[in-house]
Amino acid sequence: MQNSAPMKSAPYFDKNHNRRKFIKNATTAAAAFTIVPRFVLGGNGHLPPSDTLYIGGIGVGGKGTSDLTSIAESPNAKIVYLCDVDDRMAVKSKKNFPKAKYYKDFRVMLDKEGKSIDAVTVSTPDHTHAVAAMAAMEMGKHVYVQKPLTHSIKEARLLAEAAKRNQVITQMGNQWASGDHVRRMKEVVDAGLIGDVTKVYAWTNRPVWPQGIPTPTGKYDIPKELDWDLWLGPESKIDFNPAYLPFNWRGWWKFGTGALGDMGCHIMDPVFRILPIDFPTEVECSTSTAWSGFFQVANYSDSCPASSIIHLKFPKKDGSGNLKLTWMDGGLLPETPEELLPTDDLGDMSNGVIFEGTKGKMIGNYSKAPTLLPTSRMPELEALPKTLKRIPEGHYVDWVNACMKGYGNAEVSSPFEYAGPFTEAVLMGNLAIRSYQYQLKNKKGDISYPGRKKLFWDAKNMKITNFDEANDFVMSKYREGWKL
Repeated sequence: MQNSAPMKSAPYFDKNHNRRKFIKNATTAAAAFTIVPRFVLGGNGHLPPSDTLYIGGIGVGGKGTSDLTSIAESPNAKIVYLCDVDDRMAVKSKKNFPKAKYYKDFRVMLDKEGKSIDAVTVSTPDHTHAVAAMAAMEMGKHVYVQKPLTHSIKEARLLAEAAKRNQVITQMGNQWASGDHVRRMKEVVDAGLIGDVTKVYAWTNRPVWPQGIPTPTGKYDIPKELDWDLWLGPESKIDFNPAYLPFNWRGWWKFGTGALGDMGCHIMDPVFRILPIDFPTEVECSTSTAWSGFFQVANYSDSCPASSIIHLKFPKKDGSGNLKLTWMDGGLLPETPEELLPTDDLGDMSNGVIFEGTKGKMIGNYSKAPTLLPTSRMPELEALPKTLKRIPEGHYVDWVNACMKGYGNAEVSSPFEYAGPFTEAVLMGNLAIRSYQYQLKNKKGDISYPGRKKLFWDAKNMKITNFDEANDFVMSKYREGWKL
C-alpha cells in the first residue's frame, strides 16, 4: 500500500503525436501563405495550443457536469468533446460547452478524435470506470476518474499498472484528498500528538438512495434519448428499468459499490495517506437483515445492504504491529469517545473518522479542522506548525496543472499509484459483504440465517484463501465485446 507521497505527473501529449512540435512547425511554415486563426496562434483571450490541455468528458451528466465545470476553471483547460449514453443527462454540459462535439460511445470518440485529445474525465457509473479509463490510458491520455476508481479489486490494480506503464498523469476524484483537513491530520500524527495509532473508526450516513430492497421487475420502454446497451457497457444484458437511473444504480452490485464505494474513498483517505499501512490481510463484516416474513430472510443479494459494519486488519509497513479499521454506514456510528464533554460541539458528524492512538484521539469530520481529544488539548494543535504543502487551487485544477508540467515534473494528490491500492482496500469491504450475502443460500438454494466468517486475503496473488466462493468478486466479469 502506498503511503502519503503522491505520484509524479505525466506528459500531456499523445506519445505518438507530439502536438506541441507539430503546431509550432506548421504555424511557422503556413504564416507566409495564409492567415492563421487566432485559436492556433493565441493572442488576447486565447491561449496557444502549447499552453492548452484538450479534454474529452466521458459521462457528462450528474457528477460529470460538476467535474467538467470545475476542471474548466483552469485557464489551461479546454473541454472539446462530450460523451454520454443518455442525452437527457448531457443537457447541462452541452449548454456549458456549446462548442464541444458530442458522442454517445466513448470508444468512437477516442477512435475518431484521439489525436486531438490530451486527457479525459470519466464520471460514468462505477461499472464502466475501468474500461473507459484503460482505453484512454492505452492511447497515452491522462485521466481523471471519479471515485471509487473501479468497480472491482483487480480492475484497480490493472489501472495502476497501466498508468505507470503509459506514463500518464492520473487522479481519482476523491476531492477531499487535496483538502487542508487531511494535511492537518497528518501533521498531528507526524508530530506524535496522539502517539501510535492502533484503531480507526470511519463512518457515513449514506446510503441516501434505496438499498437492501428487492430486484426491480417489470417491462418498460427504453427512453429514446438513452442507449441502454451502451449504458450497460461491460455488464451482462438485463431489461431496462427506471429504478436504476439516473442515480440509484449506486445501490445495485451490478453497477455500483454502495455506500462504502461512494464515500469510503473520501472518508478513509486520511488512514491511507497518513499511516504506513500495507494491503489488508483480514476482513469480516455484518449487515442489516431484510425479512420477507416471520423468521424468513429475504434474498435481496442483488442490492447492497441498507447498513453494514466492516472490520479490516492492516499490517504496518514499519513492522510495529497492525492497524484495525472499522467502517460503518447506513446510520451506524461508533461509541461516543469518553473524552468528549457534554458541551463539545463537533459540527456535522454525518461523515467522520476517529483515530485512536497511545497518547490520545483525533476526530476528523471534513467540515473543519480536526479535533484533539480531550478538547482541552486543542491549544497543542493550534500551536502546531503547518509543514505540508497545501493545494489552494483544488483537486481538479491541480490535475490540469500537473498535466501541463509533464510526467515527472509535478505531483497530484490521488494518482493511481496511490488510488489503486487504496481502492483495492476499500473494495475489500464490499467483497466481504457480497461473500456474507452469498452465505445466505444453502445447497438447496433456500435462504438461511447468515453466519459470520473472517476472510483472509493474499494480496500478492489477489485471492481469498479460506472461502473460495469469495474470489468470484475479485474481478468484474465482462460480456462479449468488452475488455480491459
